[in-house]
Amino acid sequence: MAAEHGVLVVGPWPGAGLGRVVRALLLLLCFAARGGALYFHIGETEKKCFIEEIPDETMVIGNYRTQLYDKQREEYQPATPGLGMFVEVKDPEDKVILARQYGSEGRFTFTSHTPGEHQICLHSNSTKFSLFAGGMLRVHLDIQVGEHANDYAEIAAKDKLSELQLRVRQLVEQVEQIQKEQNYQRWREERFRQTSESTNQRVLWWSILQTLILVAIGVWQMRHLKSFFEAKKLV
Repeated sequence: MAAEHGVLVVGPWPGAGLGRVVRALLLLLCFAARGGALYFHIGETEKKCFIEEIPDETMVIGNYRTQLYDKQREEYQPATPGLGMFVEVKDPEDKVILARQYGSEGRFTFTSHTPGEHQICLHSNSTKFSLFAGGMLRVHLDIQVGEHANDYAEIAAKDKLSELQLRVRQLVEQVEQIQKEQNYQRWREERFRQTSESTNQRVLWWSILQTLILVAIGVWQMRHLKSFFEAKKLV
């Protein structure tokens, strides 16, 4: 969807040829950015889940850190190492693709194999950490999807890439991510079309069934009235 918006914006711009292509590509890369950071609060036995729409064969990295509420200071302090977080990820078919216990601060990674809405859930191991019992926990969560999950500084150092080579690699991976996003939007559109056609077909058959029932009831009523009048010798 982001790519389609990019095309709509680029269309009216002046110029042609390579300049237009470059501007279109830059806009597409801007709109294709995925990921976001947030924080939330959870209680002792509370479980928080998030829905992330992810194309297939896309890597997702989540970084989190926890803070425990200090009642004496009335503020959140960094959680001790004894506190852990359990992370569970389910794909659109409700299959568990990640279920693992982490520490008070950590990073989880998974790769999607089915396009659609993935459910990411987190909850604490409060039963193992009595000091947290009855308290509140603040969790800072940063989820990066696709090529935004890559650490290009580490990639450049590992593969000994120049600045130009690294930038080209970034652009290639961003274009690949855009293609995945477009394929995902086509898949969603196809599913929506199939659902619409199925609903329309059911409505049509239901209308036909209602018409047949009404005709049958009308015929029965006419025959019943005819028999009644004949019995009363009115006709």
